[in-house]
Amino acid sequence: MHKFDVENWIRKPQYDFFKSYEDPFFNITATIEVSNLYTYCKKHNLSFSLACIYIALKCMNEIQEFKLRIFNEEVYLFDTVNIGSTILNDNKTFSFCYFENKSSIFEFDTQGKKVIENHKKGMIFEPKEELFGIIHCSTLPWISFTGIKHARKGDEAGNGIPKIIFGKVFVENETKKIPFSVEVNHALMDGYHAALLFEKMQAFINELS
Repeated sequence: MHKFDVENWIRKPQYDFFKSYEDPFFNITATIEVSNLYTYCKKHNLSFSLACIYIALKCMNEIQEFKLRIFNEEVYLFDTVNIGSTILNDNKTFSFCYFENKSSIFEFDTQGKKVIENHKKGMIFEPKEELFGIIHCSTLPWISFTGIKHARKGDEAGNGIPKIIFGKVFVENETKKIPFSVEVNHALMDGYHAALLFEKMQAFINELS
């Protein structure tokens, strides 16, 4: 992590405009075609949910704006961000697991399965709100939603941590699709960057073989 040069940033006027908003976040929800990913996971015995998380994390690490954070009214750029995801427990409560960014989907799957297994052995509700170099992720596998709103505390509005959610897979015109929501701080990025994330994720999935 290092301090980001806001003064010479092309988006400084946008940053100055939105940084003082009480709620500077905007949300975009759209679908991603996942037939190829679903087949790939079946073929290689990969967790489909972990694969989705890996692809989102990989692609966000390729977009600078998804690695920017605001701390003490200063902007910082992380070299790499990791991800924290909600996990449904056997008693239908949820807690959190944390996954490091990895270089391959196979390495991420192996690590992720171990993290979840270890978590279930000593299940605790540990949100780790002090972390900034992270993406907040959830999965809502029961609903193919078309929009969503996140719960937020007033003091977290400015930190810039993106929040993403995957929904229930559904079939449309013989193609498997999944709803995907991304919520980001408008002071740090705009609709172009959110659209770029969708584009990168879809391209990665399409290229799996």
